[in-house]
Amino acid sequence: MRKNIRDLLIPIIKNSLKDLNLHKASDEFLCLDLPQDKRFGDFSTNIALRLSKATAKSPFEIAITLVDNIKKYLERSTLKNYIKEVKAEGAGFINFYLSNNYFYEELQNIISKGNNFIRVDVGKNRRVLIEFVSANPTGPLSVAHARQAVAGDVLANILDCLGFCVRREYYLNDEGNQINILGKSIELRLKELSGERVEFPDDHYQGDYIRDIAKEISAKGGKDFSGYGVKYILNIIKNELDDFGVRFDYWFSQRKLRESGKINKVLNFLKRKGFIYEQDGALWFKSSRFGDDKDRVVVKSDGTYTYLAPDIAYHQDKFKRGFAWLINLWGPDHHGYINRLKAAVTALGKNPDSLSIIIVQLASIFREGKPVQMSTRRGQYITLREVLDEVGLDASRFFFLMRRTSSHLDFDLDIAKKQTSENPVYYVQYAHARICSILNNSPIKLRFTQPLRAGAGFKDIDLTVLEEEEEIELIKKIWQFPYILNICFTTLDPYMLTVYLQIIAESFHKFYDKHRVLGRDDKLTKARLALIEGVRLAISSGLGLLGVSKPEKM
Repeated sequence: MRKNIRDLLIPIIKNSLKDLNLHKASDEFLCLDLPQDKRFGDFSTNIALRLSKATAKSPFEIAITLVDNIKKYLERSTLKNYIKEVKAEGAGFINFYLSNNYFYEELQNIISKGNNFIRVDVGKNRRVLIEFVSANPTGPLSVAHARQAVAGDVLANILDCLGFCVRREYYLNDEGNQINILGKSIELRLKELSGERVEFPDDHYQGDYIRDIAKEISAKGGKDFSGYGVKYILNIIKNELDDFGVRFDYWFSQRKLRESGKINKVLNFLKRKGFIYEQDGALWFKSSRFGDDKDRVVVKSDGTYTYLAPDIAYHQDKFKRGFAWLINLWGPDHHGYINRLKAAVTALGKNPDSLSIIIVQLASIFREGKPVQMSTRRGQYITLREVLDEVGLDASRFFFLMRRTSSHLDFDLDIAKKQTSENPVYYVQYAHARICSILNNSPIKLRFTQPLRAGAGFKDIDLTVLEEEEEIELIKKIWQFPYILNICFTTLDPYMLTVYLQIIAESFHKFYDKHRVLGRDDKLTKARLALIEGVRLAISSGLGLLGVSKPEKM
């Protein structure tokens, strides 16, 4: 069974709906998902529930009728031997139960493809630019920036795996009020170093790194405190991101954007289109015309730009560089900014759906059961560097993704340091190492990496002997991986990947605790070796997408 069975089932469901004259009402509702509870099959659709209101019939009545019609189509299709049962259950769900033979074929196919089994060409090489982190170069990266960094990086890995041409970009806000405050903060520290008594305003940066910059400037000389500070801090940020496994293809400077004249050019373009007007000495963008709740100032009465003006020019530049889909990851304080930027993209003549904005909620760090307090300007906050030094790269990346990006994250440093099953990343990595140990120590050596030609490489392996409940469940978990990646794609959130890896690791540990892989029955041993190789491929691929190591010994 080489073709995605979901892609074959959906047309059958659509034809059944058409036969019942329900297709027009159901077009926007039809979805076929993996049930959260394994008792309800391998695929499930709630189409009957969604059609109940439009048809004035009970969901279960619709589901029963649909199931009868679907079964007729299945009898005439190539899926006949792969769909064990179709049932109307619960409040009106239609659940599909796949046969073991289907899963045996899928396991063989997965192992034959090796590490490429999760790669599919959904993206068709569509060019995507993901802009994330983009923290002002006014201090080391915080844990909030760290969470955005790993979320953007892993999302880029997933989209690349799905056939998109992905590039990563950091937007460098290297001018403006915050940069000026940085320069003044350094200047005050210099005065302090020379013996003067100074009072720091509340809005100035007071971390130890400001004193370090001041000492370096004092030793080397120089008067451009802001410029020196930006270069110094940017070097810190780049080193932190590099150690965090996050690398960017482009670093885009706002200062250079302004100097290029592109901001004025895009404002003139919008003015010619009739989307810019003058009022009270300022220039306003007619963003309300494109779905925003009100118009927005782009040039203030004193002639300086608002944040929106360079952002419009920046996004026009992205499109002009040939990117068809723009994805921005922002912090929660930017939520109100979404509609105005979507409006700007529309005014530029682009589809607003060509811009996706993901709001990444904040993270709280816990130590000894208590939250660590943070204050950016006073320097009293946990940095990415501190987390990396305390728990390491693997735990840092994994833990920052263990909640949906739209949800606040609590990061427990004590759990992240544990070398026990209580630590999720350790639990997953231990499953991988355990499998590698079994495969390496097995007296029966099977080669799974050679190219398949009509099943070559499996002639001595009979997967049908895998009949135990834990064995079938493991095969299903491996098979679900591409569907999990599709969820990450449609939600633009890599969170489900960490959930999946914990689930498949748990399934493996349960299987291993109950069944011997290396036994006296060579036929069963070979099948189980193939099974755990499939698990290894899934865990290895998942950890690879997360940028987490795949230890073979622990």
